[in-house]
Amino acid sequence: MSSLPDVPLSVLDLSPVSEGNTVGETLRNTLDLARAAERLGYHRYWLAEHHNMPGIASSATVVLIGHVADATERIRVGSGGIMLPNHAPLVVAEQFGTLEAFHPGRIDLGIGRAPGTDQRTALALRGPGGLSAENFPEHLQELIGYFTHSEARGVNAVVAEGNQPPVWLLGSSGFSAQLAGRLGLPFSFAHHFAAENTIPAVQLYRENFRPGVLDEPYVMLGVSVVAAETDERARYLAGPSGLTFLSLRRGRPIALPTPEEAAEYPYTEMDRAFLAERFGSSIVGSPETVQKGLEQLLADTGADELMVTTMVHGHADRVRSYELLAALKS
Repeated sequence: MSSLPDVPLSVLDLSPVSEGNTVGETLRNTLDLARAAERLGYHRYWLAEHHNMPGIASSATVVLIGHVADATERIRVGSGGIMLPNHAPLVVAEQFGTLEAFHPGRIDLGIGRAPGTDQRTALALRGPGGLSAENFPEHLQELIGYFTHSEARGVNAVVAEGNQPPVWLLGSSGFSAQLAGRLGLPFSFAHHFAAENTIPAVQLYRENFRPGVLDEPYVMLGVSVVAAETDERARYLAGPSGLTFLSLRRGRPIALPTPEEAAEYPYTEMDRAFLAERFGSSIVGSPETVQKGLEQLLADTGADELMVTTMVHGHADRVRSYELLAALKS
């Protein structure tokens, strides 16, 4: 059984826009956090594609990946993920082939099949009668195919040829788990928002795994963590994430509020029950509490790597959370 010091730790960044901050300040904070993650020994730094959300600035994911890779030297940088139904496979291959050519051996291409947004925005991205998740397996194979030259195909992604980064499949259900296993790809599961599916999906992935790109299955779990010096402080810092999600659920998305606003909000009993269920998989607390929670997650799942996302209002608090977590590895 793996313990926390044995597994790589990585970062999933949604570039959270905090109330009172501009998008420019948010993106500069992303670069600062990426440099800190590299300094602290994190293995990967992934950016997530989301659209039409006031609290998330990582929508132009490929652009941001390029800036983060430029701002760092060693840490792997990639997508967690690119939502393939929003993009033509040829374009994704050209973009990531270019990134890999600029930063050889440092780029990851994580692919998902969810829209990363609401249905109206998905329609705006894809166009009427455009791309769809229904043909995801075929589009994934088409994308991978563009990294090699084919005379028969007649259309080639020239910049992608010979510049293929590792391809990951992302998922929050059994569909992507089984597909990743059949294709022999590494699999990243979104435990941070689909915890009830984690163990079944990981089991499906391993049961369906056939050697392909990998000889053996490799599981990375996305997990929400807020670490602070005390449990009380960590819970206080984690409050804005819950209020943000509650507002999104009500159709009124907002930027990440302050901890004070979250603490003073008049939650109903139904609100509290919903948040307790939605964020029950989050690991929030002192270093000791966080270590215990992550060790239990590793024991339950046998994950090979953990990718941590931390959504708090203050940039300094976010950096500090990653510092405290990294210290648990020593």
